[in-house]
Amino acid sequence: MEVTASRRLLVDFSLPLALNTWSVVDDVVMGGVSRSRLEPCPGGAAFTGIVSLDRGGGFASARTRPDSWSTAGARAFVLRARGDGKRYKLTVRTDDGFDGVQYQAGFTTHRDEWQDVQLPLSAFVPTFRGREVPGAPPLDPARIRAFGLLISDRQAGPFRLEIATLAAD
Repeated sequence: MEVTASRRLLVDFSLPLALNTWSVVDDVVMGGVSRSRLEPCPGGAAFTGIVSLDRGGGFASARTRPDSWSTAGARAFVLRARGDGKRYKLTVRTDDGFDGVQYQAGFTTHRDEWQDVQLPLSAFVPTFRGREVPGAPPLDPARIRAFGLLISDRQAGPFRLEIATLAAD
């Protein structure tokens, strides 16, 4: 992905310390049995695991700890990613809570093909525990505190999403 004057690199997943602020949050928090991990791989990081629909589950995610991000004025977020043909979501939170409203924008990957996934702010939908939150304000990029990756939508089975970079545009 080309970094331009308007594009700000937020996370370079190829750097050794890039994953230190990320952790997984899978459906085990509500009794499910899905499992995931985010680990280094050549050129970035791999978000991998198995989504299970058993015991009411069905999602796996990884997200950053709350922090300050250089996202004010952003119109979109761009992920350099290579996937497995499944649909994923980039998530953002505007507060420091563990559970609460998060904004999600979905994208479908092309199997084994690197792509620059551009997600305009207008694509981010406010949700709480997977359900849309009517009346929530639109995403304000200046208030972003955390980023995440999510696989859900009843996509049971193994998954793999490689990520090289995350940028604000």
